[in-house]
Amino acid sequence: MSDVTLQNFETEVIDASRQAPVLVDFWAPWCGPCRTLGPMLERLEAEADGQWKLVKVNVDENQELAAHFGVRSIPHVVAIADGQAVDQFIGVLPESGLREFLGRLAPGQAQAGSPLAHALELAAAGNRDGAETLFADAIAADPESDAPRLAYISFLLDGNAIDRARAEFAALSPRAEQEDGYGALRTRIDAMENAAGLPDAATLAGRIDADPRDLGARLDLARLMIAQQQYEPALEQLLAIVRTDRGFEDDIGRRTMLSVFEMLADRPEVVSRWRRQLSTSLN
Repeated sequence: MSDVTLQNFETEVIDASRQAPVLVDFWAPWCGPCRTLGPMLERLEAEADGQWKLVKVNVDENQELAAHFGVRSIPHVVAIADGQAVDQFIGVLPESGLREFLGRLAPGQAQAGSPLAHALELAAAGNRDGAETLFADAIAADPESDAPRLAYISFLLDGNAIDRARAEFAALSPRAEQEDGYGALRTRIDAMENAAGLPDAATLAGRIDADPRDLGARLDLARLMIAQQQYEPALEQLLAIVRTDRGFEDDIGRRTMLSVFEMLADRPEVVSRWRRQLSTSLN
């Protein structure tokens, strides 16, 4: 078990999660339930003998990290695997519930060696045909969980299979809206679908140069950048929309920025920088 701050989060959590899953326990010294949960997790970590790692984040001292993960009540535990948040729970679970939660913990879902873990490994290695088969196996193996399908949707979008991704998105359960990454995938699908009908980036940039208050052009350019996974240029345009007119399309600049923050969950230092700029603009 180790204590983590924004300064070492990238190394201790994101990088470490590429070797073994990491459990991030958001807590505070004044929190009674946290004092119950913490020792249970520490004991289970010792029992796991390196199969997963526990880190603790003091929310009083690390409010940016807590805000990034949407922590509103503690204890709040987030599981990170392969640089992504894959599961979470709030409150104190009994030991049986903790063991069930930990049994699902690995890249996306279950233990290392699961179909989903192998699918993610093959996808990262560029073996899309092999990954495709294993994604199907992972979804079939745990039909009650949305996490394998969410990972599969991201895989499909990486391969520009927008229609198939949209069909899989429609097959998610109503509970999927509570999963990390749900809003990001929805925004990414919409951006990729809209991109085909948008002018090219040079044309949109020209419109913005001619009229910096052309918020429609800024939004279209941001969507184009999101479709191309150029997230920081997209955030630049979205922030300009927020600063110019919060009411534009029902505050779409801010709402889309929040979705992009989800897409950048494995880069908390980037998200933190842009969150500060957004917060300053809203004050």
